[in-house]
Amino acid sequence: MAAVSPSDLRFDSGRLCLDLVATVGGRLSEASVERLDGVEHLKAWLLGAGLVPGGTRLDAVDGGWLVRFRAARDLLHRIVHTEVEGRAAGADLERMNALAATAPPAVRAVRAPDGALVRTLATAPDCGALLSRIARDAVELLTDPVARGQLRRCEGETCSLVYLDTSRGRRRRWCSSEVCGNRERVARHRRRLNPGGEKNMNEIQT
Repeated sequence: MAAVSPSDLRFDSGRLCLDLVATVGGRLSEASVERLDGVEHLKAWLLGAGLVPGGTRLDAVDGGWLVRFRAARDLLHRIVHTEVEGRAAGADLERMNALAATAPPAVRAVRAPDGALVRTLATAPDCGALLSRIARDAVELLTDPVARGQLRRCEGETCSLVYLDTSRGRRRRWCSSEVCGNRERVARHRRRLNPGGEKNMNEIQT
């Protein structure tokens, strides 16, 4: 399991629920990448995903939250990938619906010191309420024919991230042009410079 830093968190999938799914990577390769590998990374994800407003105190976030968010992430990972492959998700849908049944967090508009209106939570962050918001986003995504039709799996060799392709002409191939797209361009460049490299490597290995 590769180690990550908060800067490795991904928020480019186009949906809140898919950003949670993206907290694990490399599932099509032998080395998986766990991006929620600690409480501090979970706190960074909550803020980065906009699930809680900036400046929200997250003192209550602990190991129990981490276990529940990982479990919800794995559930949504199974559902999203199953649906992308054109298969029925089955019993997992009921588990997702159960998560969505809890009331999501209530928000308030308050005045900041500079007079601007800012969003805050009406009460202290609650794990179940935040998970409910993510699950409801997944329900809305999967039941919206237009959005569902935009679901794509990254074409990177070892990447399993799913994203919404809202690009012009629906030609987006990678979860991120800077990540998987750049890797593909580098690999293509190396193949041009050394077209017999893969063959030579295979001969060495045999």
